Amino acid sequence: MPEGSPLCHAVIFDMDGLLFDSETLYLQAILAAARELGIRFTRADFPELVGRSWALNRVTLQRHVGADGDVEVFRQAWVRHYDGMRGDLALKPGVRELLDRLDALRLKRAICTSSSHADVAHNLALHGLEGRFDAVVAAGDYASGKPAPDPYLRAAEVLGLEPAACLALEDSHNGVRAAAAAGMRTVMVPDLLPPTEELRALCHRVAADLHEVRALLD
Repeated sequence: MPEGSPLCHAVIFDMDGLLFDSETLYLQAILAAARELGIRFTRADFPELVGRSWALNRVTLQRHVGADGDVEVFRQAWVRHYDGMRGDLALKPGVRELLDRLDALRLKRAICTSSSHADVAHNLALHGLEGRFDAVVAAGDYASGKPAPDPYLRAAEVLGLEPAACLALEDSHNGVRAAAAAGMRTVMVPDLLPPTEELRALCHRVAADLHEVRALLD
């Protein structure tokens, strides 16, 4: 264990809503797609989609387009609107400072996400963060997505560590459930979804932002 950091041997980061303010853009994009296609989908419907794989979200969105509706057309419109907004993707507060602290402590780190490798590469390049992570575990790298533990178990495996040696950082309910089920010490940094009593019980801590996470490592 690196001196000064008794909490973990590695830090596993979710991406959307944790490293980047992408959930806000995803929400704006899906609302725009729904308006375009005349589909009933509201802001209140969005939280159900957060932190889940496309396989699970496809089933949810099918309810909104109807049994005979083409959910793939809805998805394509959503992606098109999101792609038009990606230049505005903001970095979440404290990301660079936390990565700098991990460098100083010589702690390994990985991204563990339901998004694609292409999305990860795009987001990292947008903010000049290429090379700041030891590994990326993304869609296609595991059998079952969050809230199953598979993504986090794979991330620990790629880093060559036991899950219990890793600190997981998550913003979503399903992400917290996945990391906790994998046996990782989990810190929730809420984004669009506030913590519930269930989630607090699964977490080592609920932090206001990544600056607070950095302080934990000190």
